[in-house]
Amino acid sequence: MTYTNPVLDADWSDPDVVRVGDDFYLTASSFGRVPGLPLLHSRDLVNWTLVGHALQRLEPAAEFRTPRHDCGVWAPSIRHHEDRFWIYWGDPDQGIFQVNAPEIRGPWTRPHLVKAGKGLIDPCPLWDEESGEAYLVHAWAKSRSGVKNRLTGHRMHPDGTELLDEGKVIVDGDRIPGWFTLEGPKLYRHDGWFWILAPAGGVETGWQGALRSRGFFGPYEERIVLEQKDTDVNGPHQGAWVRTPSGEDWFLHFQHKGPYGRVVHLQPMRWGADGWPVIGDDGAPVAEHEKPGLPAQPPAAPATDDDFPGGRFGRQWSWTVNPRAGWATQHSGDGLRLTCVRSADAHDLRRIPNVLTQRLPGTPSAVEVDLTLHSEEPGARAGLAVLGDAFGWIGLQRGSDGTVQLVHRFAEPVAERERDAAHPLPAPEGRVRLRIEIGAGARCRFSYDLGDGPRSSGPVFAATPWRWVGALLGLFALAPTGTGHAGAATFTHFRITSL
Repeated sequence: MTYTNPVLDADWSDPDVVRVGDDFYLTASSFGRVPGLPLLHSRDLVNWTLVGHALQRLEPAAEFRTPRHDCGVWAPSIRHHEDRFWIYWGDPDQGIFQVNAPEIRGPWTRPHLVKAGKGLIDPCPLWDEESGEAYLVHAWAKSRSGVKNRLTGHRMHPDGTELLDEGKVIVDGDRIPGWFTLEGPKLYRHDGWFWILAPAGGVETGWQGALRSRGFFGPYEERIVLEQKDTDVNGPHQGAWVRTPSGEDWFLHFQHKGPYGRVVHLQPMRWGADGWPVIGDDGAPVAEHEKPGLPAQPPAAPATDDDFPGGRFGRQWSWTVNPRAGWATQHSGDGLRLTCVRSADAHDLRRIPNVLTQRLPGTPSAVEVDLTLHSEEPGARAGLAVLGDAFGWIGLQRGSDGTVQLVHRFAEPVAERERDAAHPLPAPEGRVRLRIEIGAGARCRFSYDLGDGPRSSGPVFAATPWRWVGALLGLFALAPTGTGHAGAATFTHFRITSL
């Protein structure tokens, strides 16, 4: 039996993986979305399901009342030590945080700030069973600190809550010929060596490096162990080494695919005769390979579809900020009931906090949802969006004369407000089925059905990522500024199907 890469074909950025018994657990960057720190489970490293999140709110809460799409949770590391799960991550504006839990589903502790500072990113802990010492390594974000291409190491208290020194640069990428943007370190102990698996060369164009030293603080020697070569997998790097119960070695990493974000690949790994890791097909990514020697599992992937039973939404959804009470209301039936939240920024979805999002699918797909606009408020609107540095949406809006119209709008990356992509049309029933077909290159075609058959709307829209984050699908309900209650909209039967 074989598998095909990517094994997670959506934006599960900067993955890290740990094995506990027969189970594998993966977490990834969640940036400014809430809940954060997604938790995925697998028993064969190929089929994954989303089982929860380790972070329910971003701190400090006041900083995440408005969207900060490229901030928040960067490149977490997950480990299992002393019968607990531990996750460390860097917030580039605040420092290094940690949470822990006795079980993968929690309860997880509140975020604990391990080291404060600007530009501290990509932390990874190590509890060294040989010496009883604990360590932590992290990288630097030049945008906040003025420093990059370096890895800093610390001794850490064994309880994982504090660092015991000021830190030392243990790898200076400027001293390695041809290396730049060294980041994303993952720290391991193997065969008497300290190992750091870390990418360099940039997200879109880089490679995976391995560094080793007999002592944690160095000196380290380095080698490139995975690169694009003659494959179509650009920038293959930043991920995790994991060993199966039978002793097989595997490496999970991401590939940056523009608006689709960072999709996850699984590579075979072995240790060469010279003691260095060999990843993929002699250092090149594999597109297809024999599955790991693990018990066969049924096909699985993180959920996308949702009927919103009782008004509740599934784990695959996240808000673009810390949510506030009343944005979504539970009720006795099915369907997502979103309040038309008043906002002075209703003309620009990139600035709206109450957008419920999930990842853009990485393969050609059709996204559909049924929408009913209940609000009687002039200017109230609700719809289905593709969000990135540019955005486009289609939905319903209540006019000043009380009628409901189907509207389709977009904004370019440099635009400060949206504009029409098609002429508004009457929607006298206040209901519509919305559809977005996502083709090759994340080119999106919007369409609708007002009850008289499906019709296309406007030109093709090319989805764009945020700076670090892939494009997102979004559901929203808004109203212009004013007083009183602005009503609501209901979404039902959300579906994503392959084309």
